Parts: sequence; C-alpha cells; structure tokens
Amino acid sequence: MKKTSTQKTNKKKKEADVLTKGNPWVYSETVKDHFLHPRNFMKAGEEEKFQYNGVGMIGSPVCGDVMKFWILVDPKTEKIKDARWRTFGCASAIASTSVLSEMILRNGGMTLEKARKITPNDIIKELGGLPDIKYHCSVLGDKALRDAINDYYRRTGQYDKIEPEGSRVIDKVLKITEKDIEKAVLDGARTLEEVQEKTKVGLGDPTCIPLVEELIRFYREKYNL
Repeated sequence: MKKTSTQKTNKKKKEADVLTKGNPWVYSETVKDHFLHPRNFMKAGEEEKFQYNGVGMIGSPVCGDVMKFWILVDPKTEKIKDARWRTFGCASAIASTSVLSEMILRNGGMTLEKARKITPNDIIKELGGLPDIKYHCSVLGDKALRDAINDYYRRTGQYDKIEPEGSRVIDKVLKITEKDIEKAVLDGARTLEEVQEKTKVGLGDPTCIPLVEELIRFYREKYNL
C-alpha cells in the first residue's frame, strides 16, 4: 500500500525529532529545517525538464550511496544560475546538500572558481554544526558539485580547467579519469564507442584506448553488467 504525502511528512518529522530529542548526536535547527524541507531537490520526473550543462555523481548506484548534482552555468559569467541534486542518504547528507545548493545560488549565483573551493567545513558552518560522526556526510555534496563543474568544463572544451581528484588520469589530454570511465559504465555504456560518447576518452589521447577497453571489461565484471 502506497504511503500518502502526509504519512511521509509525519515520518520525516518523527525522524527529525530523534535528531534533537534524547539523542547524543545533537543537530541544529538549520539541519532539521533542511532535512524536512530540502531546497532545490530534483524530484522524480523533473530531470528531463531541467536545463543543465554540467552533471556530477559521486558513489555507485550498484553498491552504495549515490549523490548526483546538476548545474546550469551562464557561459558568459561562469556563474551557477540554477542547480538541482538528488541523494538517498541520511538526514545529515540531505541537509548538507540542500544548504550547499543554497550557497551556490545566493546573490545571483556563485562563480565556478569559487564554488569548487567550497569545503565540508564551509557547509558544516552554514548548517550550524554537525556531530563529528556525521562529518563524512558533508563531503558527498561538495565532491558531486566539483564533478559537475568538471563536466561543464569538459562539455565546453575547457580541458585546461578540469581538476580531477582522487582518481588516476586515463586520457592525459582531456583529463578523463578512471572514475569517469566507471561512471560511464554505471550510467549504461557497455562498449568503447558508448563510453567515448559519454566521456570523449581517447579522442585527446588515442594511446589510452587499450587501457579504456580493459577498464570497461573490469567494471562490467565488477558490477555484473
């Protein structure tokens, strides 16, 4: 039996009450507010209608938590004019990403240069604090945002501005990483041509193609795809 929107809201309120009542992990009112009323959340069915020119994803839909971030950048000013996000995480992860989306859209939109410098500490400060044990939840959003910024630079041919993080670079000309290949496979690419369509890998550095094919086989086996 499907739950009504009222039942879902009541459930969220009960969860939010647990965050502040009789729990050693004390959450701020700001965290509670963003958990109950997330800003700029990408609702089901909105993805096809939302205009964006950069999208980033952290995590694996097959084996763990996923955070996805969409951004619309003004090419003239390189300011983020609109943004959406989606995650299936805990209250801290939801609140952290919700407040991050507000931060980058404030005052007409943040520049990409400034947005990519946002740290988990900046997000936690904006939330009025998070329990130490929940610190990792604030990391998902800023990583997904930086991935979306890299995607924008790739789409617009500004490869010199791409800043890969925490992953081996496969195409050294276009700065496409091992993580980009994994993401393409998880997003449905099964052949070299399909991965190239999503990432452009090998177009900048054709010598990396044998390694790309090896990685495609590896990730397909890893995730049983």
